[in-house]
Amino acid sequence: MGHKVSPIGFRTGITLGWKSRWFAPKAAFGDFLIEDYQIRKFIDDRLNRRPPYAAVGGIDIERTRDEVRVNLQTARPGLVIGPKGAEIEKLKEAIEDMINRKVTVNVTEVKSPELNAQLVAEAISEQFKRRAAFRRVMKQHCEAAMANGARGVKIICSGRLGGAELARSEKQIMGSIPLQTLQANVDYGLAVSVTTYGTIGIKVWIFLSMFNEPEPSGPSVGSGASAPRPARPAGPTSRQSEPKRTRG
Repeated sequence: MGHKVSPIGFRTGITLGWKSRWFAPKAAFGDFLIEDYQIRKFIDDRLNRRPPYAAVGGIDIERTRDEVRVNLQTARPGLVIGPKGAEIEKLKEAIEDMINRKVTVNVTEVKSPELNAQLVAEAISEQFKRRAAFRRVMKQHCEAAMANGARGVKIICSGRLGGAELARSEKQIMGSIPLQTLQANVDYGLAVSVTTYGTIGIKVWIFLSMFNEPEPSGPSVGSGASAPRPARPAGPTSRQSEPKRTRG
């Protein structure tokens, strides 16, 4: 099953929390579900699909009896908030007009965008639109994630790669990706790059850590420059330690 389902959906409710957290009577459940979808699509279209490209990598929604709380995880909080909070107020008012409820928007900064699978997939998508070499782009993002403490990365790109006439899939793997281990914290992201020669699908898996271990928060020790070699112990060399042979 590990190859057939989203790693996030596979772990939700077991080792991962839900992206939407609220309770509703049966009559209102469908309306709340549609509202959540509309909020997520509106934020994605407004902040990720057009300038200022705020790199929103996650949206959590909580509901109380009186209000809707929207929590955004973004790599560029300054672009979401705007000068003196002007942009976030506009976003809040637009969502309130759309769903006719009181809305609160909170912004959380993503410390390491290289370890957020959705942001990595979106970054690859933008580079494909600029006709970057796909193998080099995939390798660069794999190396960046591993350098920031990831234990494994897998990227699959499918479509008319490089403008080729026949569509194909390319895969880049570094480290290990335990898809069927529920205790493994595997992040997953999906993006579609709309290029002049067709659409290219990008899937990204990043193995961060086990759930009972702390998550990587930045470049790991020894991930950049190679560690210095230990000095040789002082003493006689192998030739010097051998006894001299005499002919008899």
